[in-house]
Amino acid sequence: MHITLVAHDIRSTHNVGAFFRTCDGLGIDQIYFSGYTPYPTFEGDTRLPHFADKLTRQIHKTALGAESIVDFKRFDTIDDVIKQLKIDGAVLIALEQHPSSVTLDKCRSLIDKQFAETPIAVFVGNEIRGVEDDILKQMDIIVEIPMHGTKESLNVSVASGIALYELRR
Repeated sequence: MHITLVAHDIRSTHNVGAFFRTCDGLGIDQIYFSGYTPYPTFEGDTRLPHFADKLTRQIHKTALGAESIVDFKRFDTIDDVIKQLKIDGAVLIALEQHPSSVTLDKCRSLIDKQFAETPIAVFVGNEIRGVEDDILKQMDIIVEIPMHGTKESLNVSVASGIALYELRR
C-alpha cells in the first residue's frame, strides 16, 4: 500500500522530525509539506542557507537521520498538494475530530473493502487548529482516534503515528 503523509501548517520542527522518524519506521513512502511547515534542506532549495540549515538541524534532533531517508516534497499551497494527489488517484484522508469523522478502525475497514490497491494520503494540520474546514471539504474520508481520557486530543506527531500504523498494518 502506497501511503503519503501530508503535513500542512505545522509549527514545530520537532513534530516534523517525528514525522520523518515515524514514516521511516513504518515504511511510509513520502511526506508532502505545505503552508508554513518547516522542512529540511534539499537540492535547489531557495531559502537563505543559514535559515534552511537552522531548520534542518532542529528537525534532525528528532528525525535522527530519517530526514535523509524518507522522500519529501515541498508544495507552496495545500491546493497544489490536493491537485497532485488527485492526479495520482489517491484516497484523501484527514486526521481530525469532526462531526462526520469515522473511527480509525472503521476507516481501515473501508480501505480494505474499497481502496485496497489505491494510494492513500493522510492529512494532518496545525497543532492548535487542526485540518481546516476548507481542506476537510475536499477529503474522501475524515478519521479520528477515539479519546478515552480527559484530554480531547493527542500531539499531531503522536496521532499521525497511530493512524499511519493502523493504515499500514
